[in-house]
Amino acid sequence: MRKNVYMSPLENIQMIAMDEVGGFPVRPGLYELYGATALPGAVNFTLHTHGATSVELLLFKRTETEPYAVLKFPESYRIGDVYAMIVFDLNIENFEYAYRVDGPNNPRRGITFDKNRILLDPYAKAVTGQSVWGEKHRKKDFYKARVVRNDFDWGTDRNPLLPMEDLVIYELHVRGFTKHKSSGVRNPGTFDGLREKIPYLRDLGINAVELMPIFEFDEMRDDREVDGKKMIDYWGYNPISFFAPNTSYASEVEYNREGRELKKLIKALNDNGIECFLDVVFNHTAEQGEGGPFISFKGLDNNVYYMLSPDGRYYNFSGCGNTLNCNHPVVQQLILDSLRYWTVTYHIDGFRFDLASILGRNQDGRPMNNPPLLQNLAFDPILANVKLIAEAWDAGGLYQVGTFPSWRRWAEWNGKYRDDMRDYLKGDISLTRIAARRIMGSEDIYDPASRGSTASVNFLNCHDGFTLWDMYSYSRKHNEANGWNNTDGSDDNRSWNCGEEGETDDPRIVFLRKKLAKNAMAVLFMSRGIPMFLAGDEFLNTQFGNNNAYCQDNEVSWLDWNRMRENADHWNFVRHMIALRKNHPVVRKPCGRAHCGFPVMRAILPDEGAHVLRILYAGRKRKPDGFEVAGREPGAGRKGGHAEQKLDRKGACEEMGFDGKGAFADEDDGDDVVCLAVNVFWEAQMCILPDPAPGYRWEIACDTSEWYLPDSVSRKDMPVYVPGNRIRMDRRSVLVFTMERAGRPM
Repeated sequence: MRKNVYMSPLENIQMIAMDEVGGFPVRPGLYELYGATALPGAVNFTLHTHGATSVELLLFKRTETEPYAVLKFPESYRIGDVYAMIVFDLNIENFEYAYRVDGPNNPRRGITFDKNRILLDPYAKAVTGQSVWGEKHRKKDFYKARVVRNDFDWGTDRNPLLPMEDLVIYELHVRGFTKHKSSGVRNPGTFDGLREKIPYLRDLGINAVELMPIFEFDEMRDDREVDGKKMIDYWGYNPISFFAPNTSYASEVEYNREGRELKKLIKALNDNGIECFLDVVFNHTAEQGEGGPFISFKGLDNNVYYMLSPDGRYYNFSGCGNTLNCNHPVVQQLILDSLRYWTVTYHIDGFRFDLASILGRNQDGRPMNNPPLLQNLAFDPILANVKLIAEAWDAGGLYQVGTFPSWRRWAEWNGKYRDDMRDYLKGDISLTRIAARRIMGSEDIYDPASRGSTASVNFLNCHDGFTLWDMYSYSRKHNEANGWNNTDGSDDNRSWNCGEEGETDDPRIVFLRKKLAKNAMAVLFMSRGIPMFLAGDEFLNTQFGNNNAYCQDNEVSWLDWNRMRENADHWNFVRHMIALRKNHPVVRKPCGRAHCGFPVMRAILPDEGAHVLRILYAGRKRKPDGFEVAGREPGAGRKGGHAEQKLDRKGACEEMGFDGKGAFADEDDGDDVVCLAVNVFWEAQMCILPDPAPGYRWEIACDTSEWYLPDSVSRKDMPVYVPGNRIRMDRRSVLVFTMERAGRPM
């Protein structure tokens, strides 16, 4: 037989075909290289399965459903549980591939091999048949894979590697971000459409985008009609492949170069100093539970990849029918390989793990003290600079906010910040002390000694729940359009309609809603921790009261960019608050760092009869002589005044006074002093600030009431100062003050 000779780029040794299978020259493959990999003149196919007795490689012409070649792996091409074969004379642009796997079948023991089922490669880098959004996968079809040529030129691209505490995270859905006709992009609903919006993101000031799932998924899995409208799996939390990008998010078909448009997006983001995070779903797959489709894992090693009960049924800690067996060594390796692949091949900067508590469950579902998967991810050398963010709960009732295993590497979506601050900001004054803790970094939850200072990702709104505008427009969910009689979605919304449910023309209610939305954004960006907000909240986007829009591929979920013009004042306010946070590192930098000098973070809690909470941040380059500790504040101890109080959590704040005696450095650029004042009470209140040091005064940087700043934000050419240290606050309002040198030139 003819021998094909080529130089392997992986081993740089001469390779010669040794056998013939199915009419193709072949030789044993590269056993440590899972998936399908293009080589000069050949393709390496590697698959592992523990319980199978034989494996067949199927080759298809594009879009065809019958294979033109079936290549059974010779038994000699198997080492351990790994089958590997190099097939020569293949042009990667002319074929698609899949597998058939034979073995025992005993569903009561979780063993479900079936030689007649066609299976997707679990390491597939591209999945066929999914390129057109909303086009239903034909029932007789199955999933096939393509070989991807990894020849994208990254040039001199480098990840921004921003410090965690400097991040402002912006959560978005790739399709919904630009699909609305008002977005004005050339290719709406695509990676390219998002790339067109990068100047907008830069102008807004965010420096990290968190993309909702972009792993290949089948949006048509559970399509149905409700009142004449098609409902589909719009969010995409049902992965088909952990290595392939969702090709329907590309503006054109990228045969055998799938992912190029996504890479262009990530490179452009990085070039603009913006990091790219992926929302990854490793807790379940689209194969569902009993009766669900056989896509890949069920036909390979069902009892390895999924958590199963003793009778072979699927545990459902994900709420989606199955639960990935994340702490089985084989599944651990799959997840680690996936994250490494996205980090190396796509230059991803961080990952947010959906229902991450599942990743810490044992194979029988019990929570583990030191889950090996989470520990491996924390210490993996390739992932060393990648941000790891956990949604620290799951659908099985495991809630780990503050207790998620971290090794000082994992951050968490702080669900307690969301819940406590939502309650407080709509007027629950009994939560003032708790709100102070949340604003100051939730150190009662995240002990700095064991969790560091960047464990808390603070948020008030995300894809799951009300938008910011809806949080103050609806007191109850309105999910009737989803078709489940309004039974889906959470009833625990901690929202308030401000007096009238839904849209209203009442100018008093509209003004109050806008003020409360500004309050929320002001407090979020003035909180210690990493702020995250939902795309569209910067211009008060609405989902019309739907708090579970997972199936709404329409105007309910798409961002309406007309609202940016309608709510330009709110957009400008959010932009201003992001800039204010960036310009005052003492708000976001952890205490004790050299760049903060001698920092102070303290809460000033109101006495009985008063309701203004103040959070004071102060720092400077170096400690000057004569700094006084625990100075007395004017008004402390008087009824209706405000007394400085130390929170009862160890390390929650430092007791340091500001009485004007050597409290601040002399250099113009040496001081960084910010005070956040929050009045959630329904009546106006007097706010008493610490005495400014000699030669300094308080400037109003933000005013949600518009009493002092007509547009809510300060202007460099028209600064507004506080006369002394007392100022009246409007009901339900927020003020932010910065300490400036008196007479400092503008």
